[in-house]
Amino acid sequence: MSSLDLPTPPLDLTHPPAPPPTVEPVAALQSVLRHDDTDSPCDVIDALALADFITGRHPWSHTVRLPRARPDVRLVPADGRLLRTAIEARQRSQLLGGDGWTARVVAWKGYGAEVTVTAVSGEIGQAALDRIVAGATVPDDAGVGRIGFWHQNPRRGAQRDVRTIATPEWATIRGNYTATAQRGFDLLMAVTPESVVGRLVLLHGAPGTGKTTALRALAHAWRQWCQVDCVLDPDVLFSDAGYLSEVAVGNEDEPDGGPRWRLLIVEDCDELIRGEARQTSGQALSRLLNLTDGLLGQGRDVLVAITTNEDLSRLHPAVTRPGRCLARIEVGPLSYPEATGWLGGGTGTPAGAVPAVPSGGVTLAELYALRAGAPTPPTDRHDPGGYL
Repeated sequence: MSSLDLPTPPLDLTHPPAPPPTVEPVAALQSVLRHDDTDSPCDVIDALALADFITGRHPWSHTVRLPRARPDVRLVPADGRLLRTAIEARQRSQLLGGDGWTARVVAWKGYGAEVTVTAVSGEIGQAALDRIVAGATVPDDAGVGRIGFWHQNPRRGAQRDVRTIATPEWATIRGNYTATAQRGFDLLMAVTPESVVGRLVLLHGAPGTGKTTALRALAHAWRQWCQVDCVLDPDVLFSDAGYLSEVAVGNEDEPDGGPRWRLLIVEDCDELIRGEARQTSGQALSRLLNLTDGLLGQGRDVLVAITTNEDLSRLHPAVTRPGRCLARIEVGPLSYPEATGWLGGGTGTPAGAVPAVPSGGVTLAELYALRAGAPTPPTDRHDPGGYL
């Protein structure tokens, strides 16, 4: 007899079959981890972090992004167990576990961090999340800020490292500048994304007058809407099209919530913007101008700040043409009245209580030296080629 010829047992209508047991749909889900040679250890942590949420053991989840996370923060609470750690070129992923919760913590080198927590309840999960991120971010009024530093790595290409540096408020250092520079910086510090006209910020003047210090204050003033980066090798940047493209256009992996605008600081690039720059620097000047208002800059909210020791009359006219500069500020030595006032030589100050100041004025660096007891600087200073 074949299987098709088996007799069918009669139905027992007096004892109908019991209905199948009721099973919650989410309880029937299973988490299966599959991987191959295209997956990285960070991918494995991503999958493991979702396992309890998929099965329903952890029905609650919350993700927060920390664009201003401290670079040295651990993001591991005292009651958390570190289960996995995966480190790649610019990313560190960690899997944490606790009583009733699991967390995935990802920190990007230079781009902040992201924390995802799953838990058995919202109360337990939120409490764990609060413990993880406690003290992780830099306060807006802490007087420090995070600035990226770009350089071309011979082995890895364009590389951005982030450092926390002092970023003073403009009001606290305003008295370090001449009256003309103060008015220019007042307007620059007050710029918002809606009021940006021109993409180039040009600071020119003698060394030691405080150009770099003013840019650090600008990073603080614009911290809510602008990411600030400093290019350590501008000669390489504007001579290498691939490096320039990566710095200007290739920053798409920043987590959501980060600043939209970017300010690239290029210091002491006198050779790049002098009047004879096209003959001496080749395409470098053209690429700089293309970044500010050419095709390269289109679709990217990028500003470029340049500091130079050159006199404005010696700069290439294409750099200073109307409409290109958002700000063009001369940062010069303080005059004799401004310098004596800075040192405290106001009305009623006893004679001899203030160091002697040359009649031609002094730079900010020289003022600090005078206050520390250094000899009076000569009136006819020569350009040492440094900066402050």
